[in-house]
Amino acid sequence: MRSLAYLAAVLVLMGLAFWAYRENYATQAAIGEMGQVQREIAGLREELGVLRAEWAYLNRPDRLSELVDLNFDRLQLVPLESGQFVDPGRVDYPKPPEPAADLAADQSEEQP
Repeated sequence: MRSLAYLAAVLVLMGLAFWAYRENYATQAAIGEMGQVQREIAGLREELGVLRAEWAYLNRPDRLSELVDLNFDRLQLVPLESGQFVDPGRVDYPKPPEPAADLAADQSEEQP
């Protein structure tokens, strides 16, 4: 009986050693993948910084005004003025439709 217990203990120990071995390599693979993702994120952030700098350079007001002047015949762009905006109170919005319950009550009052 003792030899059976020793055999079971050895088999359990070998199983645990095999499990720990596999977990160690799975952890090492996950750490390597995480490092790769972090390097990719760093590269994308650097690229985003370059794109933002290019956007700021291309959207300089003096450059845009030169482009407007060069393409005025084709685009006819003019600067915005305060007179081009309308007070929202002056806009004639359509009246909202009456709810169906009010219409039914109105119809029942009209019919004796």
